[in-house]
Amino acid sequence: MSKKWLLATCAGLLVASVMAMGAASAVEPAPLKVTPAVNTMVRNALKTLAPGVQVDAVEPAALPGFYQVIASGQLMYLSSDGRYLLNGDLIDLAQKKNVSNAAWARFRKAELAKVPASQRIVFAPAHPKYTVTVFTDVNCGYCRALHEHIAAFNKAGIAVEYLAWPREGVASTSGKPTATYSEMASIWCAADRKAAFSAAIAGKAPAAATCTNPVADQFDLGMKLGVSGTPTIVAPDGRTLGGYVTPEQMLIALQKGS
Repeated sequence: MSKKWLLATCAGLLVASVMAMGAASAVEPAPLKVTPAVNTMVRNALKTLAPGVQVDAVEPAALPGFYQVIASGQLMYLSSDGRYLLNGDLIDLAQKKNVSNAAWARFRKAELAKVPASQRIVFAPAHPKYTVTVFTDVNCGYCRALHEHIAAFNKAGIAVEYLAWPREGVASTSGKPTATYSEMASIWCAADRKAAFSAAIAGKAPAAATCTNPVADQFDLGMKLGVSGTPTIVAPDGRTLGGYVTPEQMLIALQKGS
């Protein structure tokens, strides 16, 4: 058998295969639906990997035959029969779009909208053009660097709304509150939160105070949204804008999303 004949045969098989795939793809599979049974299937499937996993959102994925799942701060794709799990970015090549990033942004925006303004520490100009949410830790060097420019952020028309995210966590291995949690709880319990926050971020520990406060809930929310460090800046549309950025860099990033 000559090599040319073999190559021609292989080429023919490839063309036939592609044509068959094209014909098959002409019939769109029935769209998936999220039902109580599907939610149960997703939870049971993920529990085989991590018994304590918290499933926060399930919806049909852009990838046919898969559900998009956000669970315990991670986004993944689970086959409709619960057998296969994909963990990574889903890219729409036709639209040149990261589908996973868009899904995360929608989820963050929806979840952050549930946080009352009264539970945030807000530094804002009179008429802000943009409002960003920042998960912060008063003992984080880059958080301190960011807050040093708070007047410049406001001058640029950017309101900064802080949520607490103590990097040490809420409780130590012994079950006692971590030092950073206690410090941030004292700030959120202060009569003047903004003044207490600015003083603490500059290195002056706040006066100890206790009250019913949202610090633990905000830490849990950050975990749910995939926060892994501070500062984490979230734009109004749910995009993350990275960690420390200058006022100029933040304004450019916000304008690109407008």
